[in-house]
Amino acid sequence: MASDTTMIEVATRYWLHNETMQAIARDMGVSRSTISRMLSKARELGVVQVRVQQPAVNSPMDCELSERFGVKARVVHLPANASANQRLRRVTQVAGDLLTNTLTGDDVVGIAWGTTIVNVAEQLHAHPIPGLTLVQINGAVNTRSSGIPWVGDLLTTMAAKMDARIVYFPVPAFFDNPQTKELMWKERSVQAVLEVQKKMTVALFSVGVLSGPMISHVYANGYLDENDMLQLRQQGVVGDVCTVMLREDGTYADIPINRGATGYTPAQLAEVPRRICVVSGPTKAAPLLGALRAGVATDLVIDWDTAKALLTRANK
Repeated sequence: MASDTTMIEVATRYWLHNETMQAIARDMGVSRSTISRMLSKARELGVVQVRVQQPAVNSPMDCELSERFGVKARVVHLPANASANQRLRRVTQVAGDLLTNTLTGDDVVGIAWGTTIVNVAEQLHAHPIPGLTLVQINGAVNTRSSGIPWVGDLLTTMAAKMDARIVYFPVPAFFDNPQTKELMWKERSVQAVLEVQKKMTVALFSVGVLSGPMISHVYANGYLDENDMLQLRQQGVVGDVCTVMLREDGTYADIPINRGATGYTPAQLAEVPRRICVVSGPTKAAPLLGALRAGVATDLVIDWDTAKALLTRANK
């Protein structure tokens, strides 16, 4: 295993001095694949941070989204043949850069778990922000599991890269009986988390889509049964934000399941000064439109294809 000093030397020669891997390998008496592994390790550890800077001038699509929905939009452009995974990776990289470039140690960041936000955590570069607090804002327990391993990995990954403290929210995603939720909210252990949530300065979340090729984690992993799903469709639900169900027109208050949901409602999110919504994939256009109509976001990180699909739906 190469020492950290050697890894840094290799990274410096490759990225700063523009030497080829073959030349470095020949000079050091090792194989090209060894150099490649050291360069990959340097990026993984955050020793090297490669970023593609978004243009300083807003694109026409940025401006159109901002004017239409009252958000600061960052539209990510990709090649026409980009795969869904490539699109997700690039969008979450931009979201990760936005976080690390703007957060301070005074911030309390609410994290709504989901596949997209897991990818944001994975794309983050190591960037310690001492004093930063991460607080979970929607419960994860369901009938199949505690949800702790999945959500715990997400928060632990983010906290390790930003040197932040974590406040977990160990409650179900949905209570079967809303009265049980009301009683649980009176418990001191839960109230302590709710108090931290009230101090949020930033919220980070995505939108979930009820059906389609990119069905969200909450609909595919035991949080809702077949009867729940049938009722949601009958009620016009297209997806969720923070596990609070909503329709394409932005309404959500009269949807019965929301009385037992533990995530932040759009009205509660609106009280958070900065609200970053990260979305990748045109199939999420309908729930995203509902979320924006409900006023959930101040910032939107989105790929061009999804932005186009969003505006097409909004113009119908």
